[in-house]
Amino acid sequence: MGEMHEVCGDYVVIKALENGVTIIGLTRGRDTKFHHSEKLDKGEVMIAQFTQHTSAIKIRGKAEILTKHGQLRSDD
Repeated sequence: MGEMHEVCGDYVVIKALENGVTIIGLTRGRDTKFHHSEKLDKGEVMIAQFTQHTSAIKIRGKAEILTKHGQLRSDD
């Protein structure tokens, strides 16, 4: 449970600042692959969680991102 809890604990909040922001989940393991994608329109918010299967999240477009490490904005 300890290792699983560490892997699955972090959340990321993403708020689209324009239409068509793409959020892509990348797999964990030997080969990194895309496993899920979402499109957000301006003002929409998504709360994503790192899991046993998700090791990275890629964001395309202008968005505000909140993590436990702080707040940042992506460029276009």
